[in-house]
Amino acid sequence: MFIQTEETPNPLTLKFLPGRDVGGDQAREFRSPDEAEGSPLGRALFDIDGVTRVYFGSDFVTVTKADAASLEWKHMKAPVLAAIMDHYTSGQPLFDAGRETGGDDHDDDIVYEGDTAAIVAEIKDLLDTRIRPAVAQDGGDILFNRFEAETGVVWLHMRGSCSGCPSSAATLKSGVENMLKYYVPEVTAVEQAL
Repeated sequence: MFIQTEETPNPLTLKFLPGRDVGGDQAREFRSPDEAEGSPLGRALFDIDGVTRVYFGSDFVTVTKADAASLEWKHMKAPVLAAIMDHYTSGQPLFDAGRETGGDDHDDDIVYEGDTAAIVAEIKDLLDTRIRPAVAQDGGDILFNRFEAETGVVWLHMRGSCSGCPSSAATLKSGVENMLKYYVPEVTAVEQAL
């Protein structure tokens, strides 16, 4: 098995491509060992000293390390590669039976009606067709959280390498916000949901 690695715009995050499906269309992010408890691969990655965040994309895994000088990628990369390889060669599932964990960071409880529903549908379509594929190239993801019709503010969650990335604010404002405002005039601003 050959696992490719790629740098991301976030210097604390590396993207690992095992050459097979990882999360499919069910991406998951783990911000702590507790969140990863239901995933054998997630647990193995958090067992590596210095790992602070794990994200399973469609066909990649991003791993974020602590910002300590003693925790350089040149020392951490081999154990991460070994954990990913061990997982896939063992034949274990990505999640323990009935234990899919990690966050879908969007609010499906909000029901939008009328014109607002059409605006939200247009925002989600732009995210899914134009923005998310581009962000996935850098090992990250951006998910819709909510739209405030009265203010025109769209709230989004940044995941994977986007979360905590020094350039994420610029990506959100100059990239995502400009595109959404151009195609959806009702959008006045884009903010990062916490």
